[in-house]
Amino acid sequence: MYEVEVKVRADHAAVRERLDDLNAHSVGVVTQEDFYYDAPHRDFAETDEALRIRREADDDDAVEVVTYKGPLVEEESKTRKEHETVIGNGDTVDELLSALGFESAATVHKERERYELDGYVVSLDAVTGLGEFVEVETETDEEGDIESARVGAYDVLRELGLNPEEQIRTSYLGLLLEGKTGDEERMRNGRGADEQ
Repeated sequence: MYEVEVKVRADHAAVRERLDDLNAHSVGVVTQEDFYYDAPHRDFAETDEALRIRREADDDDAVEVVTYKGPLVEEESKTRKEHETVIGNGDTVDELLSALGFESAATVHKERERYELDGYVVSLDAVTGLGEFVEVETETDEEGDIESARVGAYDVLRELGLNPEEQIRTSYLGLLLEGKTGDEERMRNGRGADEQ
């Protein structure tokens, strides 16, 4: 399975208005906590891979999923090969991974408001420490379908009044780690994070 995704920074209020104008179907709001891991046998930052446990909850239900994301497969989007499965207990999987030498890397917290539009999922993400983003995504089984799926995602962004050329290919984890690295560098140079 390939996850074809395009992400941009955007003001949610304006995007909600546009989604309403386009009669997008609201799928609901969830809270997500993503617990990322470093592998003992290779550097995921260098290989552009990710392993996480996600806890997702809405007002009625909660689910935990373990996901492996492979490296980006094209320059024009955040498309990755992805394997995931629902798990019964994230704490047990965390203990299993720890026993195998995997270490906790970081946690990403976000509120995600989902819509369906033109066969795509549009997510309005409010990410703790990063701000507001819009993701447009779909899935495909065939690598040969990635380009047409990406073009469709670009079209959805344009319908929402957003510019695909402003997309961010770095994951939320990567953005958070870049921010921490930047803060640490500023502290070493004698400047606080508020002096950016």
